[in-house]
Amino acid sequence: MRFMVIVKATKDSEAGEMPSQELLTDMGNYNEDLVKAGIMLAGEGLQPSSKGARVAFSGQNRTVIDGPFAETKELIAGYWIWQCKSLDEAIEWLKKCPNPMNEDSEIEIRQIFEADDFGAEFTPELREQEDRLRNEASQYALESPRFETAGEKQIAGVNETYSFENRVNIPRQWEQFAPQIGKMPGQVGTSSYGVCWNYKPNTGFDYFTGVEVDGKTALPKDFTTVTLPAAHYAVFAHRKHVSAIPQTIDAIWHKWLPNSGHEAADAPCFERYTEEFDPETGTGGMEIWIPLKK
Repeated sequence: MRFMVIVKATKDSEAGEMPSQELLTDMGNYNEDLVKAGIMLAGEGLQPSSKGARVAFSGQNRTVIDGPFAETKELIAGYWIWQCKSLDEAIEWLKKCPNPMNEDSEIEIRQIFEADDFGAEFTPELREQEDRLRNEASQYALESPRFETAGEKQIAGVNETYSFENRVNIPRQWEQFAPQIGKMPGQVGTSSYGVCWNYKPNTGFDYFTGVEVDGKTALPKDFTTVTLPAAHYAVFAHRKHVSAIPQTIDAIWHKWLPNSGHEAADAPCFERYTEEFDPETGTGGMEIWIPLKK
């Protein structure tokens, strides 16, 4: 069962009062518990209604009503989408939630309609359309990133140039490089890296497959290095099959970044494959690192 968990607005939230660092930390930890338990599918806070609008429908007429709206108790200040076995399970999770406001508040739980709830009127054709739309939307679903500051790294490996049309050939580059992982002279750690750099708008980019090295050991012939500068990064876990990484990268650049309040730095972004990555199944241990301006 899916539930929408609705955080009701209060006088302070409608006034635009921001939560304290302590509350943000507590809510962040709570959300992390929800994600680890497989409960949280989505969740966001909402700006005050003064920054919103309503559209009233009457026949063919549409009337726009600008915020703010007076009935504070009927407004919402945020929401989650949860996947739970039952309403009771959702209630138990909600009872663990920190008070999201600096005053008395309420959070409401509402079950979301599923296809079977609509009966025979929801025809096979409509079900097929719904499934198609859900699959398309899921391609652009992202987990919230973590943020890390990383020092400079030297990555040794092989570079190729791609257009946006032939980037589907990147797996072949990995197949050719994979035998060198763990055997590169001066290798540091067990992770491997796919570095996107030399981006050319509307044209393409360079892609570098490699591993971190100490920068002091001579490399074999035909191998070169690229430098990942010290930077602050947004780090996204990629939990789908490795072949879906292009969709995740597109979602980061076209969905998350424009709405995040952050700006990408002029530095390479990269994929990191940890020792949990299984090349046989193409799953596990994948991260996408996006450099950000401070």
